Amino acid sequence: MTALPHGYAETSCAPDHDLLEAFLALDTPKGFKAELIEGKIVVTPPQDGEHETVVGRLSWQVARRSAKDMDFGGGKGLIVPTGRFIPDGTFTVRGAMLGHGSWSEPEGVLMVSEVTSSRPDADRHDKRKGYAAAGIPLYLLVDRDRNVVVLHSEPSRGDYTTVTTVPLGDPLDLPEPFDFTLDTAELVE
Repeated sequence: MTALPHGYAETSCAPDHDLLEAFLALDTPKGFKAELIEGKIVVTPPQDGEHETVVGRLSWQVARRSAKDMDFGGGKGLIVPTGRFIPDGTFTVRGAMLGHGSWSEPEGVLMVSEVTSSRPDADRHDKRKGYAAAGIPLYLLVDRDRNVVVLHSEPSRGDYTTVTTVPLGDPLDLPEPFDFTLDTAELVE
């Protein structure tokens, strides 16, 4: 296991079957999350208050303003072609995750969201490609280091073909089924 900044840990082993078995056997401490990202097991400590505030305000705004009734999950494990990810937020059609265990295919997922933390490149690159490869229609990234909000849409061939970036604080139009303008200033005020 390799020590990383800010309490992250990362390890990998081969072959893939052994890695998946090692990953599924992990017993992470309460509040930590373990993900399998691009062949590496990444264990993340609990997030800081700013991170969780942004996640909460985003989910609250989507719940209040979306044109369609949907469900939100924080910490739902998704099986994607490039690993097993736990997005900061998962917005699904109503009831899509009922009856599913800790890990499930992303059927019924409308949008996932991430808020950058100590490993922003994983959110910007590895997770983006994994969500696109899984066919998740929308990936919303609140990039605190770059002070931008990025909406990735139209997944095709393992990546998103449309990217809309606005400075944090500017409005961002979310397409159907959300169909409202996200007030990104509300995320950080």
